Amino acid sequence: MSFLDTLLEALSLVTQSGSILALAIGVVIGVICGAIPGMSATMAVALTLPFTFALEPVVGILLLLGVYKGGIFGGSIPAILIKTPGTPASSATILDGHPMAENGQAGKALGMALYASCTADIISNLALILFAGWLASFAMGFGPPEFFTLMVFSLMIIAGISGDQLMKGLVAAVLGLLLATVGLDLVYGTDRFIMGNVNLMGGLNFIVVLIGLFALPEIIAFAIHPSDKHGNVRQLGGEHVTFGEYKRCFRTICRGGVIGAILGSIPGIGAAPSAFLSYSEARRKSPNKANFGKGEIEGVAASEAGNNGVCGSTLIPLLALGIPGDVVTAIIIGAFMVHGIQPGPLLFQDHGSLVYALFMGLILSSVFLLFFGSFSIRIFKYIADVPKSILLPAVLILCVFGSYAINNSLFDVMVMFALGWLGYFLMRLEIPAAPFLIAFILGPLLEDNFRQSMLMSNGNFEILFRGWITWGFWILTAVTLFCLIKSHFATKKTDSQSPPKPEAGNNLKGEALS
Repeated sequence: MSFLDTLLEALSLVTQSGSILALAIGVVIGVICGAIPGMSATMAVALTLPFTFALEPVVGILLLLGVYKGGIFGGSIPAILIKTPGTPASSATILDGHPMAENGQAGKALGMALYASCTADIISNLALILFAGWLASFAMGFGPPEFFTLMVFSLMIIAGISGDQLMKGLVAAVLGLLLATVGLDLVYGTDRFIMGNVNLMGGLNFIVVLIGLFALPEIIAFAIHPSDKHGNVRQLGGEHVTFGEYKRCFRTICRGGVIGAILGSIPGIGAAPSAFLSYSEARRKSPNKANFGKGEIEGVAASEAGNNGVCGSTLIPLLALGIPGDVVTAIIIGAFMVHGIQPGPLLFQDHGSLVYALFMGLILSSVFLLFFGSFSIRIFKYIADVPKSILLPAVLILCVFGSYAINNSLFDVMVMFALGWLGYFLMRLEIPAAPFLIAFILGPLLEDNFRQSMLMSNGNFEILFRGWITWGFWILTAVTLFCLIKSHFATKKTDSQSPPKPEAGNNLKGEALS
């Protein structure tokens, strides 16, 4: 069969009503599940998988891909509106999305999240179609030493999220790394810091930590100090994303999409680290870096571009090598297996029309995401109009429900409340929570790959400097560290040279005398 015949057959597969309907339904399911705190794109895809067994292969797989795409974007809706990320991938969106909602710009934040998601999604899909072979071979060059150096570089980059509070950010990151060690040692099977509680043997659940760290501090602060400001209604705002704002953020979106496409092609990284890395790079290169964390629309664009840029490229190792790129694609590979299709190098030869039908479906999914995402914003936007005195108790119920539903465990609910108080004290001490979270995510990967490297080399540290990939990451880490230290001292010097601000009391006194 010629290449043209394969494309025509693929077009006939993807344009049949069943395929289009499955893709559309999948996107809707994903957006709804992603918008529910405690749910995730992974859970949504897993729950949808059994419904694909009786479907045609292309229809079933497109349904799962639609759920995946919709779920990643859907997590940004509660992240922006109620400071509770619907999915772990939307953690970074909180940093600027929720302050925008507090400033009456929730509609603008949601709009930019949608446009950035769709744009980065297209970039990721094009990367899958054009560079699948090259990126797959690049990903195959990663062993434990390469993963370790990548994690070190990622942690150094994430330190940039702390802004001017570099030392406080490092304290938060160290605390996150320490909590990541709770549970069983994966190498020797010994328990660590479980304090005799068998519930801690599996470690702290990431979604529970996420909910407790970001959602509960806001509720605790409201309960302790219920002021008029806390009770005000947050308007969605009549403002929409203008073409000028999208154009200003376009370079950031493209950079985030590329970061996501590269990291997504490396098995095991995931969308959350990609979102934080994209956010950190956007902050480092933006002329408005001082506004990041206070409601900067470029920060929303960067985080959503980073996590959606992963979606297409995670299929690269799955289709080209038969290796799932993340947990979601590990579930999707089950759909291939059920229908007797083995992903891998021979997939393009044996099932070429199916592969190209999936490529076309991925492009179409971006269009559906734009349409259904716009519609979902109009529905969920009313959350922004609810006073906090009503909204926050409802959010608390969702937090408890989401934490309990993960493992049907009351212990997870108690962990959530404990992390909520920790997050509250971090907030009072002005210690940023983002470095804590990303260190908690990367901590197990950092430790496991370091120890595997040491086992491979019988304790010889030279293995961490093998090959051009490891050297490249060490050089990038050193350059990033130098830039962070230089920026930190430059900021301190500028602050010391700036004239002191007049006290409010003196101003009032002067006005009274005049």
